[in-house]
Amino acid sequence: MTPHVPHADPQTGAAVKAADRAHVFHSWSAQGLIDPLAVAGAEGAYFWDYDGNRYLDFTSGLVYTNIGYQHPKVVAAIQEQAGRLATFAPAFAIEARSEAARLIAGRTPGDLDKIFFTNGGAEAVEHAIRMARLHTGRPKVLSAYRSYHGGTATAINITGDPRRWASDSGTAGVVHFWGPFLYRSPFYSATEEEECARALAHLEDTIAFEGPGTIAAIILETVPGTAGIMTPPPGYLAGVREICDRHGIVFVLDEVMAGFGRTGRWFAAEHHGVVPDLMTFAKGVNSGYVPLGGVAISGRIAATFDKRPYPGGLTYSGHPLACAAAVATIQVMEDEKVVENAAALGETVIGPALRELAERHPSVGEVRGTGMFWALDLVRDRETREPLVPYNATGEANAPMAAFAAACKAGGLWPFVNMNRTHVVPACNITEAEAKEGLAALDAALAVADEHTV
Repeated sequence: MTPHVPHADPQTGAAVKAADRAHVFHSWSAQGLIDPLAVAGAEGAYFWDYDGNRYLDFTSGLVYTNIGYQHPKVVAAIQEQAGRLATFAPAFAIEARSEAARLIAGRTPGDLDKIFFTNGGAEAVEHAIRMARLHTGRPKVLSAYRSYHGGTATAINITGDPRRWASDSGTAGVVHFWGPFLYRSPFYSATEEEECARALAHLEDTIAFEGPGTIAAIILETVPGTAGIMTPPPGYLAGVREICDRHGIVFVLDEVMAGFGRTGRWFAAEHHGVVPDLMTFAKGVNSGYVPLGGVAISGRIAATFDKRPYPGGLTYSGHPLACAAAVATIQVMEDEKVVENAAALGETVIGPALRELAERHPSVGEVRGTGMFWALDLVRDRETREPLVPYNATGEANAPMAAFAAACKAGGLWPFVNMNRTHVVPACNITEAEAKEGLAALDAALAVADEHTV
C-alpha cells in the first residue's frame, strides 16, 4: 500500500481541537492538563494530523489495530452489513453474530466453544468473573499486582496497577498476588526456573491463607500487557492450571491485548499449551473498527447455565456491525497471513534489532517480548536496575520519559509509553521496511533517554 501523503489543513484542525477541549471529557486524564493531538486520518500503520505531520504508530491505537487502520476489506464489510441489517437485538440469531462466534470458537484453544459477546474487554472481564462466581458459588478472585483488566467496577478492582487505587473499595472480593517477573523478581530469583517455582509457591501460600473454598477464580493476563509485557516463564501457566484444578478454582485467561495474533499465535495461551476455563478477548478481534469483546466459555462452565438462566446481558451484545467487522478481520488475518507475519518479523527483525539497541543504549535495562508485543525497560542504572522514572511518576519526576516520548514524536514515531517503559506494539501486518523505519526513530529517541542515566 502506498503511504498516504497528508496535506495541511490547520484551520479545520483548530476547530476540531476547540470542540474537543470544550466538550470531550477524556479518560484517565486531568482535563486541564492535556493537549490531545487532532487526528485528520489514518491508513495502515500510519496516522496524521491537520498540520501535515505523519506518524508511524507503534501503539496500534491502544494495542488493537492489529491489521492497521482502514483496511478496505473490513471497511467494506461494515458498509455492507450496515446496508443489510445495521442493528438487531441480541436475543435473536443473525448471520453476522453466528459466523463471528463460529470463527472465534474455531481458533480458541480446547473446548472454549461458546462465545458471550460484550462491547469491550472490561465488560468481558466483568462477565467472566460473574460466570466463575456463579459456577463455583464462591466470592473471591485472585489476580496479579502487575496487571490491567479494565476500568469498570469489578475489572478495576481486579486490576493491579495504580489506576485501581482511586476506585478500590477494599470490599470487592479481590486478592492480589505477585506473578513471575525475573527482571524485577519479588522472589530474589536468579533463573527462570527459580522464578517459576517460587511464584507458584507464593500463589499456593496465598490460596492456603485465603481459604481455597472461598476462591472462585484466578485471572491472569496470559502475557501482561500494559503492566510490562512479561512473558511468563516456562511451566508457570501450566502450574496455575494444575493449582486451579486441584482446588476447584476457575482459571480465567485475559487475552484482550495478547490475543488475535499479537504474540505471533492466534492466542498467547498456545505458546504455553494451556486451556483456561474462560478466556476474555476484545481489541484485535476486529482490529477495534467497531467495539466488540467477549468471553470464550468452556463446556463445563457453559453447562452450569443450560437449565439456569445466566443473569447478565448487554443491549448491544454481538452488535451486527461489530460482528461483521470481526468476520472480515479474521478472514483478512487468514488470507494475508497476519499471525505468521507477526511471528516472523518479531523473531527476525524486531527482536534482534531491539536487543542490538540495548547493547548500545545504557538506558535500556531489558528487552522482552514476542511477535508484535515487545517492551523496553528503561533504567537510570543498569547495575541496580533503578527505573528511569519512579513508579507511577507524574510531573517533573516523569520528565525523562516525557523527553523520550517527545523525541519519538519529533522523529515521526508515535510511542507507547507507560511508567519507565516503552512498548513496541505496531500493527501485526506491519512491513519489514515500516518496522525498520520505526526502529530507527526509536534508536534516535533512546539517545535522549541515555542523557538521564548514571
